[in-house]
Amino acid sequence: MRTYKRKTTRCSYTTEDLSNAAKAVNDEGKSVNAAAKEFGIKRMTLTRFSKILNEGGDSSMGYATPRRVFSPTQEESLKNYLLQMASIFYGYSPKDVRRLAYECAAKFSIEIPPSWTANKMAGKEWLTMFLKRNPELSIRKPEPTSLGRATSFNAQNVKVFFEKLAEVMDRYGFTAADIWNVDETGVSSVLKPNKIVAAKGKRNVGAMTSGERGTNVTVVTAVSALGNAVPPMFVFPRKQFKTHFLNGGPPKCIGAGNASGWVTDEEFYQFMQHFIKHVKPSMERPVLLVLDNHSSHLNVETLNLAKENGVVMLSFPPHCSHKLQPLDVSVFGPFKKYCAAAQDAWLRNNPGKTLTIYDIPKIVADSLPVAQTSINIVNGFRKTGIFPYNANIFGEDEFSPSFVTDRPEQETIEPEKDHPEQAVMSSTELNPTPSASTSQAEPKPSPSKKENETIDLKQLKLTEERGQLQYTPEKNALEEQQNKTTKKVKKPKKNMDKKRKKSVCKKILQSSDESGDDDYSCLICCEGYSESLPGESWIQCQACREWAHTKCVPGAGVTFVCVNCNSDNDD
Repeated sequence: MRTYKRKTTRCSYTTEDLSNAAKAVNDEGKSVNAAAKEFGIKRMTLTRFSKILNEGGDSSMGYATPRRVFSPTQEESLKNYLLQMASIFYGYSPKDVRRLAYECAAKFSIEIPPSWTANKMAGKEWLTMFLKRNPELSIRKPEPTSLGRATSFNAQNVKVFFEKLAEVMDRYGFTAADIWNVDETGVSSVLKPNKIVAAKGKRNVGAMTSGERGTNVTVVTAVSALGNAVPPMFVFPRKQFKTHFLNGGPPKCIGAGNASGWVTDEEFYQFMQHFIKHVKPSMERPVLLVLDNHSSHLNVETLNLAKENGVVMLSFPPHCSHKLQPLDVSVFGPFKKYCAAAQDAWLRNNPGKTLTIYDIPKIVADSLPVAQTSINIVNGFRKTGIFPYNANIFGEDEFSPSFVTDRPEQETIEPEKDHPEQAVMSSTELNPTPSASTSQAEPKPSPSKKENETIDLKQLKLTEERGQLQYTPEKNALEEQQNKTTKKVKKPKKNMDKKRKKSVCKKILQSSDESGDDDYSCLICCEGYSESLPGESWIQCQACREWAHTKCVPGAGVTFVCVNCNSDNDD
């Protein structure tokens, strides 16, 4: 009966119409036939209704409302709560909603069916009818979203980004042709196949792929707010790149290779040269390049190259590129779908063959132009509010996931007027938390050894001095830190004789004592403590207080005296 649909128009009038017709018969003296025709009511229905009213009976009509556990007001509150939890990415599953309904009914002592008490949750029938009574709700499959993205995309971070974007655009007067976005994405040799037409009711439907697990090839591309695009760059998971890797690829594309297949400092520096070659920026006609704060974008050589050629780099706040980056918003989504369709076509045209990473350039050449159209690119810049500039492009509902970490905004420190070089020209000073400050009055000190992994574009500022782009001390600190991390520690060879080992160990110990370094070396094999394996035991000399591997001094007891100290005692 819950799916019954009315087949006739009988009794389509309301109780109000019936009451007015009965009033016309009883009070105004109209005949039953005249009143029935005037209000469109059946004669016998009006007669029975008038008789019931005259006898003082109940004037209600139609079927009674089915018994409901919750009142309309209670269901409205439950609906609003479920919508709010879904908006902050902590939505309830259907079974959780049924448990919540039971807990609410038990809390407020509402009469419930016995099956609710037995199962400690509401029934499936109740959930079905609850969803029908509230069409704003439906059962949806959520998209996985990391906690970093959910909390970092907040009103404060987005506000600071658009403030920096407005400052840069006002200073340089960038047009649509001067605003570019660069990003990379991975294309696997095994993608999820598209939907197919198959037999109805069959549980398992398969589609042919070239393997169980694919190999990724990174594709780097750049687009402008005018709808133009730079030929892509391919990064293959090969230590040595060969030109034949690009056979069948897009026109004027370039390639590189490394062991991982992902973009590193060298590959992004190469792409920056490729970008400058095609866009042709200059100090007289600079361009704006918006990009995420990936570690490969932090290479000092790349930043110097951009500065020398008039490329102003503006980074997105951390974990916000899925909403603010035009390529992520409007290009890469359809690009992956077209790549999957192109791979299906390739496998169908080459039966029995395996698609390798060397066939991906041909796949990208067929898919990228279809996805990277001028309309898609322009729409991406428009939906992110970058161009045309729109700082209010995102509503309050877009920031609902950051509700769990909202905190009051801290007061900002305005830079002194006598030091205009301290004006922040990039959004990279953002802190992932919503309480980030928007400017600084003093340069940050050089980061310590433990902070190596936390340096990113957040510590980089762009300024303008005498018509040229200059960098603040944060860039010098970044350069100094990168120089420290690139230094290699030379290890002594392990195949030297014992006498040479002793002399080398003495030199190492003397140098370590002079420098005050806390890293000790083994007296026998000269291996540093930081290089030892997990769980490897060490023993200390009771005389000189130096250390050695337990395996290097077999037979050593509780009190251990090294060979050097024993030789000194013998002399």
